[in-house]
Amino acid sequence: MTSTRLDVDRDRLGKDLATLVLTVVELLRQLMERQAIRRIEQGDLHDAQVEEIGTTLMMLDQRMTELCEQHGIRPEDLNLDLGPLGTLLPHD
Repeated sequence: MTSTRLDVDRDRLGKDLATLVLTVVELLRQLMERQAIRRIEQGDLHDAQVEEIGTTLMMLDQRMTELCEQHGIRPEDLNLDLGPLGTLLPHD
């Protein structure tokens, strides 16, 4: 039996995992934002709800920026290239 050693760069692995997790969170954040905008445009929400959603989305955006900075990740790194399908995150 031949033993194969796998050299793992732990720092790179940690950054790649953080990038993957933040990409999923950013995708969900964008989906929630689009849903909120749709509901606002339809008039489904009261003024207080619109205000609360706006504040929450701004805080989440700020936190995402902080997390990216903490892990040395640029926001554009979160938009994975899916080859012929294009990019994962829609353009704002």
